[in-house]
Amino acid sequence: MSRDILLLVDALAHEKNVSEEIVFTALELALASATKKNHEDNTDIRVSIDRETGEYETFRRWQYVEYDLLESSDFQFDEEDERAKGREIGDYYEEPLESIEFGRIGAQAAKQVILQKVREAEREQILEDFLARDETMVTGVIKRMEKGNAHIEVGRLECILPRESMIPKENLRVGDRVRANMSRIERGGRGPQLILSRIAPDFLKRLFELEVPEIEEGLLEIRSAARDPGLRSKIAVKANDQRLDPVGTCVGMRGSRVQAVTGELAGERVDIVLWSMEPAQFVINAMAPAEVSSIVVNEDTHSMDVVVDEEQLALAIGRSGQNVRLASDLTGWTLNILTEEEAEQKNQDEYANVSQLFMEKLDVDEEVADILVQEGFSTLEEIAYVPMAEMVAIEAFDEDTINELRSRARAALLTEAIAKEEKVEDPTELLKQMEGMDEEIFNQLAAKEISTMDDLADLGVEELVELVEMDEERAKALIMTARAPWFEEQS
Repeated sequence: MSRDILLLVDALAHEKNVSEEIVFTALELALASATKKNHEDNTDIRVSIDRETGEYETFRRWQYVEYDLLESSDFQFDEEDERAKGREIGDYYEEPLESIEFGRIGAQAAKQVILQKVREAEREQILEDFLARDETMVTGVIKRMEKGNAHIEVGRLECILPRESMIPKENLRVGDRVRANMSRIERGGRGPQLILSRIAPDFLKRLFELEVPEIEEGLLEIRSAARDPGLRSKIAVKANDQRLDPVGTCVGMRGSRVQAVTGELAGERVDIVLWSMEPAQFVINAMAPAEVSSIVVNEDTHSMDVVVDEEQLALAIGRSGQNVRLASDLTGWTLNILTEEEAEQKNQDEYANVSQLFMEKLDVDEEVADILVQEGFSTLEEIAYVPMAEMVAIEAFDEDTINELRSRARAALLTEAIAKEEKVEDPTELLKQMEGMDEEIFNQLAAKEISTMDDLADLGVEELVELVEMDEERAKALIMTARAPWFEEQS
């Protein structure tokens, strides 16, 4: 009988081109499944086949679980069971069972289990072979449509193109030959599935790589891409060979290359943008066809104010914000579109705010504050810590005035830091900022003279419910949050 097992394993492994270990594992599951039919439904059975001799043993097993996770004593036990001694959570306790004869197995059931495992292994091997080729774009034929999803045959590999990953209004049918980009791999009960996409920006890049040989040769590269699938997209290109015109190369003779890409994307219009290492220039290029008047860069918020003429505003924004959205995705910057009037008003507001800040914090008059703003200073930190040489260059101030301004700026910053620290350490402020607390509850607690986290932590759930209108669950959560520092101190 053991010889029959070894012969079966060898035959299936060669026939299906999978490892013998896969077949052994499948056979163990089949034997366990057949054995389980002679016992209770919840019985956990394990079969172990000796890889050398073909002999096999059968065990009934129970897993050691935590007390509150115990579901059934038919296949689990907890710390109160004597079998827990010397074992850790997750370990198994096993007892030998009489093995059923291989020849008496429900042959059909065993065969199904084995073939299922073998098919899964085959699919896994086919997928691994595909991934080893480092291909990201595939071309295949649609074999069937299920619930709007297209099942595409790519050689021996079956892939899925979900409905939501198809180009909008695209009408694909069985028998159509389509291209798509690899999106992800899903591993489920039916084995690994390769999920495709036709709406990803990477798919646009791959299409240009096919149409533009200079990209594969390394003379040209696509730095980024952004898409509104089926409608419009933008790509940023850079030439590694200065003799090349990157935009013209991608467009092709009489637009042949970009038209080929557009045809594959169901008419999606593609803007080809010249990439620049200067972020502001890159944004100006990405905003095409709109013309940009000026740009203000804010490094702290990673955003830019893009200023355009009134007549360029609609073009800059695009239909439903399409142009600015694609430009933002392409460049990685948050873009705010402003007319020249709006930009001027914003500058005036910012000027007034900064000037007012300097007058208050530095105790200076409007004339001195305006000079500082006009010289490009916008924060107290800049006045306090920029190199002295930059301050001395201000003709309106002498050295004594500069030193006094720097001293006042540093004092103002120190005062702010101390106030901020005291605010955080204030017990009442800590209660107000506590997780789960809101303004209404805080005010009700304050009216009952509950002003610190310790005051709240001393309350019971019923007491809190009586003091403040809330349900028991929220009351319990607030009290536990207030008590958390106690537990930290104990630990």
